[in-house]
Amino acid sequence: MSSLVYDTVVSHLPSKRKTTPSGWTSFNAPCCHHNGTTQDSRQRGGLIRNQTQHGVSYHCFNCGFKASYTEGRKLSGKMKQLLQWLGATDDTITKLALAVLQLNEAQGFNDTIVELPKFLDKPLPDGAQPIDENTPDNILEYMKSRQLFVDDYDFHWTPKLGYKDRLIVPFYHREYDNNQRRIVGWTARKIGDGSPKYMSEQQPGYVFNLDAQNYKRLFCIVTEGPFDAIGVDGIALLGSEVKDQQALAINALNKKVILLPDRDNNGMKLMEQAIELGWSVSMPEWDADVKDVNDAVIKYGRMYTLHTLVSSSEDSELKIKLRSRKWFG
Repeated sequence: MSSLVYDTVVSHLPSKRKTTPSGWTSFNAPCCHHNGTTQDSRQRGGLIRNQTQHGVSYHCFNCGFKASYTEGRKLSGKMKQLLQWLGATDDTITKLALAVLQLNEAQGFNDTIVELPKFLDKPLPDGAQPIDENTPDNILEYMKSRQLFVDDYDFHWTPKLGYKDRLIVPFYHREYDNNQRRIVGWTARKIGDGSPKYMSEQQPGYVFNLDAQNYKRLFCIVTEGPFDAIGVDGIALLGSEVKDQQALAINALNKKVILLPDRDNNGMKLMEQAIELGWSVSMPEWDADVKDVNDAVIKYGRMYTLHTLVSSSEDSELKIKLRSRKWFG
C-alpha cells in the first residue's frame, strides 16, 4: 500500500530533483507559498519511503509542512493537500484514497474502513413540546440571554420533572434517498446553576445541523456546541474531538470547512485535528472574554460574528499556529 501512495506522489514530483544517500528525494517544495513563506527554489522539500514502518513521509525544511502515510491508515488530509499542490487532479486523489481503503480491507485492516453512520429514531423527553406562548418565562428569558430565538431552531421544553428547567434541542437527520427528516437524539441544557449542565441522547458519528447545509453554500462552519452552530447556521461536533465518521460526513459536503475552536486546551487539540484534516481554522480578533461563537454573538451580534469568523479563516498551518498563540493565550 505504501508503494502505491509513494509511486503516486513521485509521479507528480517536478523533474528537477535528486536523491540523497540516506534515501530522501529532494525537490522544490510546493507548500511554502501556501504557508506564508517565499516559494522554495533550493530543493528543501523531502520525500522518503520508510520500509520498516511501511510508510511514506514528506517534510519541508523551509516552511515546516509535514505529511505522511502509514500502511493500514486512510489517506490523510495533509497527504491529499500535498498531492493537490503537486498538481494531482481531484479524480486522481479520490481514486488513490479509494484504492487505499480497498487495499486496507483486503489485507485485514478493517478498523480503518469508515462508513457514514446509520441513526435510529429517538424520542424527545416525555412531554416535550415546541416553544410557544405557554412556555415558562424563565426558559424564554434564558433563550433571550443567549441570543436564541424561536425562528432560529425547533427548540422544545417539557413540564416533566427533571427537565422542566431545561431547554431541549432536538437532533435531526435527513435521509438523502427520501428526504425524510427524523429526530435521532437531543440535548437538554439546564437554564440555571446546577449539574449536569447537559442531559443528552446522542448517537455515534452524529453532526448537529448537518441536514441544514445545502448545496448553495460555499463553506461550512464547524463549532463544538449546538448554540454556537445555531448562531452562525453552522454545524456542531457536540464535543471537542472530530470522530472519523463525523469527518467523513463533513467532508462529503464538498465545501470549504472552517473550524472555530473554543479557547481552551480541548480547542487547541481540535485545531490540530482540523489541520490534519486539511480544514481551515478561524481565530478572529475577538476580545479575550469571548470564548466561543455564542459569546461572540451575544457581544457583537450575528452579522459581525459571521463576517469576522469567515474573513479570519486561515488555510496555512504556519499562520494557524502563529495566530493560535494569541487565541489560546
